Amino acid sequence: MNELLGERELSKLKWRCRRGLLENDLFVERFFRQHEQTLTTRQAAGLQALMDLADNDLLDLLLCRKEPADLAEDDCDLPEVHEVLALMRAAPAVHHRAPAVRNQERPLP
Repeated sequence: MNELLGERELSKLKWRCRRGLLENDLFVERFFRQHEQTLTTRQAAGLQALMDLADNDLLDLLLCRKEPADLAEDDCDLPEVHEVLALMRAAPAVHHRAPAVRNQERPLP
């Protein structure tokens, strides 16, 4: 169950992960940007379980206000859910750019 997700399955999963709250969509989009190339079938199952939640419950999990064990859904407190949730909660990689150098003219002496 740790094999990489195929292109068709990934496409279906992305469609399934569209949410009603912008905040949730931002977490999901960042997750796919960082992990879609290495997403396993196990992680996809965990993500599916998270997507079965109501938007407010999902947001509470993503913002660390709740843990999967706090929710009434039995299929949410599973190792694969915890794994994906940890990846989704992780801070994004910060890409620093060198400041742009402006072409400034110097006054003549």
